[in-house]
Amino acid sequence: MMNYNISEIHRAVESIKPYLDEYKVVLFNGPMGAGKTTLISALCRSLGSTDDLSSPTFSIVNEYDSQAGTIYHFDFYRIDSIEEAFDFGVEEYLYSDKLCFLEWSEKIEELLPTKYLIVNIEVISESERTLNIKLYKL
Repeated sequence: MMNYNISEIHRAVESIKPYLDEYKVVLFNGPMGAGKTTLISALCRSLGSTDDLSSPTFSIVNEYDSQAGTIYHFDFYRIDSIEEAFDFGVEEYLYSDKLCFLEWSEKIEELLPTKYLIVNIEVISESERTLNIKLYKL
């Protein structure tokens, strides 16, 4: 567990990166406005992506190129049913062995693989967050 603010986001990124060789699916959990997309953008940048990084709220998934390979960034906030995730083939992404960064993953919980990284973000104040990383293996 660690506390960070936006000017120290690199510390949060560096605490996640060592897990990414083994854990390809990463769940970013936190309330609206906690900074999930900001953290994912900083993580993608640190992995060498020069793409335009933004929230895939309306497209559900964005694809980024990076030095670490293809990265898929999902935002499931606007899906209304698990069928919507099936319709765009979410399982192919999750089992592709490419990095998959997920926001609002609780909406597709039953589709998650048996191994993933959980990054919980807790809002402490307007500028401070607590980051907690958990490893999940079934």
